[in-house]
Amino acid sequence: MLNPIEGEIFYIDKPLEMTSFAVVKQMRGRLRTRLDRKNIHVGHAGTLDPLASGVLIVCTGRMTKRIEELQAGVKEYTAWVRLGETTPSYDMETEVDATYPWEHITREQVEKVLKEQFTGSIQQVPPAFSACKVDGKPAYKLARKGREVEIRPKTLVIDEIEVMECGLPAEPTLVLRVVCSKGTYIRALARDIGEALGSGAHLYGLRRTQVGDMRVEQCETLDAVLQRLETEEMVSAEEAEKILLERERIANRERAAKLNAQRLARQMKQLKKQQEKNTNT
Repeated sequence: MLNPIEGEIFYIDKPLEMTSFAVVKQMRGRLRTRLDRKNIHVGHAGTLDPLASGVLIVCTGRMTKRIEELQAGVKEYTAWVRLGETTPSYDMETEVDATYPWEHITREQVEKVLKEQFTGSIQQVPPAFSACKVDGKPAYKLARKGREVEIRPKTLVIDEIEVMECGLPAEPTLVLRVVCSKGTYIRALARDIGEALGSGAHLYGLRRTQVGDMRVEQCETLDAVLQRLETEEMVSAEEAEKILLERERIANRERAAKLNAQRLARQMKQLKKQQEKNTNT
């Protein structure tokens, strides 16, 4: 039985061309209708770009308090990279703005650069087309207006990066497996790899295959989750409130008992000190 107000965690295989916020919005809308309640807490743990698919964690109710914890989990991606071309967004959201030679690049060079420059702790400048805040505003809003955006580099960790497929020398394409920390922009990683190889690069595909212990094969489709929110047995808003209230009462009683025990311990300690003082005099 689902209890969205008390809190649920959904692991979703986010479809392409949908924002993470749109997933949250659809789920919140279904819950509002089903529970006949406007105030439903729903949030996601780690944004996925519209042109990326894969693991998206969505929390409801009190489980939204775990978002930061869930975001901190190590993430794994499969990234499709095209060498020799760049775009302003570092992926296919924007058109190619420059081309570069790539014929000099070999698989051996790629693997050497990945091992020496993109493994372990690295510095990365997030994309201008990202949710990073600049002067209190998301950078992508400024970038889409044609304004220059200056973002400070961030320290992150690449635990593993390997070439899964290589189109070289016939085609300037790579398929990479990346295991990394929170805050890594794979688009920016593609940009930096292209530069390190003496060329340019951008993403033409991205799939988040794992977050923490959850793999994409274990996730539900968004349609399946929305169907569950419509048909699966669910604790009513009124019953959920009663459960929350009872838990708060129990927690309050436990806190009061703990405070009483601490106070009694202090009193016993003071009494013992006084007795020892009286004995000594």
